Amino acid sequence: MELYDVMRTTFAAREFTDDPLPDEVLGRIFDNARFAPSGGNRQGAHVIVVRDEGVRRRLAELSAPAARRYFAQLTAGESPWNPIHSSGVPQDVIDKTDIPETFTAPLINAPVVLVVCVDLGVVAALDQELDRVGIASGASVYPLVWNILLAARSEGYGGTLTTMAIPQEEQIRELLGVPDTQAVAAIVPLGKPARQLMRLRRQPVAEFVTRERFDGPAFDG
Repeated sequence: MELYDVMRTTFAAREFTDDPLPDEVLGRIFDNARFAPSGGNRQGAHVIVVRDEGVRRRLAELSAPAARRYFAQLTAGESPWNPIHSSGVPQDVIDKTDIPETFTAPLINAPVVLVVCVDLGVVAALDQELDRVGIASGASVYPLVWNILLAARSEGYGGTLTTMAIPQEEQIRELLGVPDTQAVAAIVPLGKPARQLMRLRRQPVAEFVTRERFDGPAFDG
C-alpha cells in the first residue's frame, strides 16, 4: 500500500476474524516498525508478544476497573480520567457500572496481544518538574506503537492502542515478569479486522493547526 493510503485507513480495529497472525508476518511488522524514532535514539522500548489465551484474559480482567470508571464518568457527563477535572462519581457507583463486552473483547479475541513497555532509565522526561501530568517521555515509545499499527495495516491486519490496564501496572509486572525499571505504555491487540474502514472521520486541518501562535490564524494550506 502507498504510505498515505496506510495513514488514512489505519483505524482502531477491535473486532477480529478467526484468522491467525503468523510469526512470519509479525516479524515483518516489527522489522519495519523498529525504525520509529525515540528520545536520543536510545530505543528503550520492549515488546512482549502474548498469544496465551489465559494471559490475554487476565489482561482483559486487569482492564476492567479503569473501564468501569471510564463508563461511569461518561454516564455522569464527565471527561473520563481527565488530569485537570477530577471525578465526582462515587466509588460505589463506579464499582457497579457495567462494561460493554466489546470493550475488553479485543484482548480476548485477538490472536496476538502486544504489551509495550519502555525503560524509564533511558527516557528523557523533560516535563517532569512541570505542574502537570507528564507527557514528553511518551515520545520514546508511542512512535513505535504507531509504526506497529501502520505496518499491521500494510500487511492486512489491524489493532488498537489500549491503556485501560495501565493503572494495574504492578499486577501486569507480576503477570509478565516486567522489571520495575520499565513502564507499561500500551497494550495492543492485533489480528485480521472483521471489517475495514476506508473513510475515517477526523477534524479538518484548519481546526487544529494555526500559524505562528496557538491563537494565530488557521492554517489553510
